[in-house]
Amino acid sequence: MNSQELVARLRAGDRRALARAITIVETGGPPARELLAAAYPYTGNAHVVGITGPPGAGKSTLVTALALEWRSRGVSVGIVAVDPTSPFTGGAVLGDRIRMQALSGDSGVFIRSMASRGRLGGLARATADAVALLDAAGFQVVLVETVGAGQGEVDIARAAHTTLVVEVPGMGDDVQSIKAGVLEIADVFVVNKADREGAEKTVRQLRAMLHLADRQPGEWEPPVLTAVATASTGSAAIVDAATRHLAYLRETGLADARARHAAERELAAAVQELALERLGGPAWHDLVARIASRERDPYGGAEELFNSIRSG
Repeated sequence: MNSQELVARLRAGDRRALARAITIVETGGPPARELLAAAYPYTGNAHVVGITGPPGAGKSTLVTALALEWRSRGVSVGIVAVDPTSPFTGGAVLGDRIRMQALSGDSGVFIRSMASRGRLGGLARATADAVALLDAAGFQVVLVETVGAGQGEVDIARAAHTTLVVEVPGMGDDVQSIKAGVLEIADVFVVNKADREGAEKTVRQLRAMLHLADRQPGEWEPPVLTAVATASTGSAAIVDAATRHLAYLRETGLADARARHAAERELAAAVQELALERLGGPAWHDLVARIASRERDPYGGAEELFNSIRSG
């Protein structure tokens, strides 16, 4: 089956075709690029929502609760759960079917765990490509759950229209949030496990930090919401806030600006991936050895590689 046929089938609702397509983009290389070229004209319609926060914050349970809320409103939902790559299997450490069983059997939901599998360009690139395929398949909302708040996760969250940052009481995450720059990427804060002691304090701390920000009149101020995801409490308010945020982006023209920035990042990532792929081989390994032994500096080595392309 060629790329055009595969895209036609996933757009027709063939879930096996969609799963196969995501596997292809996880692996990367020319087949992935050909597939994405065929799917790209059908993208740009889904509301992409990133969910990030520290391990143990209950993000998977929250994603399940939010997906159920969107489904109750008749909205189809694609889910990409970004897991660390297992050093033993090369696959995702945590199984999506295990974590999100409440969504199984719903034809309006598609769940996929992602692992980098060593793809050039990294997990952020593979995730963005998987989101594009879910978008092309017609899912109205695509939820992207990341494992934590490291730089890679921040990159993934920046590719979303709306980013939910999940905090929990009693973990001291207010300090960690500042260190990781999470405040800057949050469009909505969610204090999950709000039935625990200290939830109100966490809410106050987040609101106090947000008030320190220098915002222009009319600028979006991230709401701080509470949830108990295990009981689906607070899901409706979070979905409402995410929907309002998308409307704000469109009304203010920020949606177009973000799309342009996202396109620039995608182009840069594609150039990097293609360059690394084409520059690999014996000459690459020889240069790495010379740089490691201080016979050559990294910038000079890069110039040497690019010059070899021009002369070739």
